[in-house]
Order: sequence, then C-alpha cells, then structure tokens
Amino acid sequence: MKNTISLGCLILALASCKEDKSRTYEKINAANWLLGNWESKSVEGNLTESWKKANDSTFQATSYFIKEKDTLHFETIILEQKGEKVTYYATVQGQNEDKPIAFKLKTAAEKELLFENLQHDYPQKINYTPITADSLVVKISGMQQGKSSSEQFSMKRIK
Repeated sequence: MKNTISLGCLILALASCKEDKSRTYEKINAANWLLGNWESKSVEGNLTESWKKANDSTFQATSYFIKEKDTLHFETIILEQKGEKVTYYATVQGQNEDKPIAFKLKTAAEKELLFENLQHDYPQKINYTPITADSLVVKISGMQQGKSSSEQFSMKRIK
C-alpha cells in the first residue's frame, strides 16, 4: 500500500512539474496574414515592411520609407503577446531616444488589427486591414498639432 501511495505521489509530482507545451498564442497567430514582405509605391517614395515570426509569441518587422536613394524613415517593430495582451512596439530611428513606443491591441479581428496609444504625440492609432491575401492597408491616425490627421498606405505583398 505504501509503495502504491509513494508511486502515485511521484507520478503526481512529475506531472505537475511538466512544462505545458500546449500553450498557444491565439491572438498573435490570428495575425499570421501580416507575415511577409509588403510594399507601397507612391510619388512621395516607397514604403516597405518586412514581417517575420521570431517565436511562438513574437513577430518582428522592419519598416523603411525611401525617396530616391534617401532613407527618410526607418523603424523596427515588435508585435508581442504576453498572456492575453498583444502589444505593438515601434522604435523609430532618431526619435524618442531610439526607445520603443508601446501601442496596445484594441481590436483583433480576422480583418483588422487596431493598436492604440492615446498618450503618444503622433500617431495615436495604427491600423492594419487585410484586403486580399496579397494586399493590405496600413492607416496611422491621431491628433497632430491640434488637428485630426491620418495617413494611409495601400501595400502589396512582394515575393
């Protein structure tokens, strides 16, 4: 009887120490459509975003805006799920002492990702909307110098 109880306790102890490998990151996985290389061409210049999966809970991206041969804007982006919260961290070269700005996920749907930071100067909102498997729209918006402002970029997937 003692051996049976001891064996039962040992099995219970081992089972409780076992790491939960089945953990899923459903919220960030719902944004898998964002992965890949995207480009928006206009007379103002070319915007490119390249997204990759760093691990089960994190996506990473680089974003460039280039006019002719000049890089006018460069940022790195981390999209991370911790627990049930998803956060978009944007680090813009030459701004905010090169420290990331956090935008919390406000809307996560099959057809939209909306991130928000109402304390940030501009933008306060960043919105990604897939149109087709190979196109999406990025919209940044908020108050800028006391006026409502927004910019929209229609992006195509590049191979």
